[in-house]
Amino acid sequence: MNPSSSVASGLQPLHRQELAVKVLSKREPISHLAKQEQVSRKFLYQQKAIAQKALNTAFKKEESEQEVLYYLPITQKWIFQLILALILICHCSYRGIKELLRDLFDYSVSIGTIHNRVIEATEKARNINHTQDLSRIKVPLLDELFQGNQPVLTGVDVNSTYCFLLEAVEHRDEDTWGWYLLEAESQGLNPDYTIADAGKGIRTGQKAAWGNIPCHGDVWHILDQGETLCRNLAKKAQGATTQREKLEQRMELAKLKGKGNQLSAKLTKARKNELILQKLASDIKILLFWLRNDILSLAGAEWSERQELMNFIIEELQLREDKAHKGIRALRVALSNQKGDLLAFARILDHKLEKIAQKFQIAPSQVREVCLLMKKSLSTNFYWQKWNHLYKQLSAKFLPVKEAVESAMKSTPRASSLAENLNSRLRNYFFLRKHLNSDYLELLRFFLNHRRFMASRIAKRVGQSPTELMTGIKHPHWLEMLGFERFQRA
Repeated sequence: MNPSSSVASGLQPLHRQELAVKVLSKREPISHLAKQEQVSRKFLYQQKAIAQKALNTAFKKEESEQEVLYYLPITQKWIFQLILALILICHCSYRGIKELLRDLFDYSVSIGTIHNRVIEATEKARNINHTQDLSRIKVPLLDELFQGNQPVLTGVDVNSTYCFLLEAVEHRDEDTWGWYLLEAESQGLNPDYTIADAGKGIRTGQKAAWGNIPCHGDVWHILDQGETLCRNLAKKAQGATTQREKLEQRMELAKLKGKGNQLSAKLTKARKNELILQKLASDIKILLFWLRNDILSLAGAEWSERQELMNFIIEELQLREDKAHKGIRALRVALSNQKGDLLAFARILDHKLEKIAQKFQIAPSQVREVCLLMKKSLSTNFYWQKWNHLYKQLSAKFLPVKEAVESAMKSTPRASSLAENLNSRLRNYFFLRKHLNSDYLELLRFFLNHRRFMASRIAKRVGQSPTELMTGIKHPHWLEMLGFERFQRA
């Protein structure tokens, strides 16, 4: 038996309390106290934990659930701003608001009153939306989404996430897009270029409204199309494997009956079909990997080299076209038609990298190597080997060059991902409504542009609204902008 454990087991409760107090006081080291009392340090820590728990319990404030936290002066105007907050923050329906006010506030309100208050706020929101200066937007993202069968046109600033266009329309053709883009132009919108998918209405409408302002291709949509194709081919290959396995099982049973030759031709054909599909799925997956990581990635080769690689991908896809797999031809045609627009970002990045080379008086190839370094994971040996190699080459210039390259890459958008992000957020509002109207979308656009981000992967956005990010100017809370006074505890 351990001597210290036998001593500890014989200690009286009062003595244990005294030991716990000594340990909590920290007047002498635990090891000294353990040696003096002939007990283990583990035992002393246990007594300390018991005493600490007792202290916490003794000083814990018992708060009654019935205790009044604070008083809220309920006025009719406060009820109206609660209605707006429930609709815009909580995505609540009119009937849900009516029920909440009845059950929690003992206040009766009609659906018509709720609607009238929303319309009243919408008029103020519309005036704010239509007087906003859009001249700071340099790269807008254009997209379309659908609520049922109704198209909704959207436009978002790539830097601030400001939504300058949110309109439910009957058609998404050239005239409709051109009309709303000209309206945005009247508010000062004069972009360097835009980013959109291959939609005919968007591109012809922009050309009609803005002439020669370039419309770059959206990388996300074409990669999503490729991913869908890969998944479909992988499923077909898996289905062929399952079919082959079932035939092999039937063959084994047939052999036992001496009838194996009846299935031999089918099994041979199934094995051949499986190999063909597996090879096709593997080839398309490799081609898509090259497309994503070498051609359409920010960190990559010069524009001319990317163009050659894109042509290679298109040729390889054409060799594998088959009537049974129409998705391959669809992807090949899309790449052929859009390759110039999809690679437009590479020209811009090349120009930025050339400026960096001139600024730091180094070779353009060295700047490109720093750019390619960004493709590698920090957890790999290759990254740090290349990092050391470039540091030796560029010496004190390396870190400033690396920072400049990172900034250039971050400021070169390739996809309308923010528009897709906005679309996904809008779904949380649209699902309550069968039909959309301009009033509701005006209010929703105002709210999304003036509510402040509570969290974001981009640190500078936290605590700021899209409008503040775009203009650099602070504005009041969105409720105050609509004429309400926010409640604040005294």
